[in-house]
Amino acid sequence: MYKSERYYVPIHEKANLTLDEAAAYFNIGRDKIRKLTDDPDCQYVLFVGEKRLIKRRMFEKFLEGMYSI
Repeated sequence: MYKSERYYVPIHEKANLTLDEAAAYFNIGRDKIRKLTDDPDCQYVLFVGEKRLIKRRMFEKFLEGMYSI
């Protein structure tokens, strides 16, 4: 494998999404997702250093139980 090769994984198959991917996938604004994940008790956010990732399946379950956000 060459160093320049990159793997492509479709968003619907990823376990964790970046804020931009989550905004596109869930059709929710990036700032709104960031605000939802600012809570220290948030269960669907994963920090990798400074990078904020959204746990896709957990966020889907969270949204299923919501009427509005």
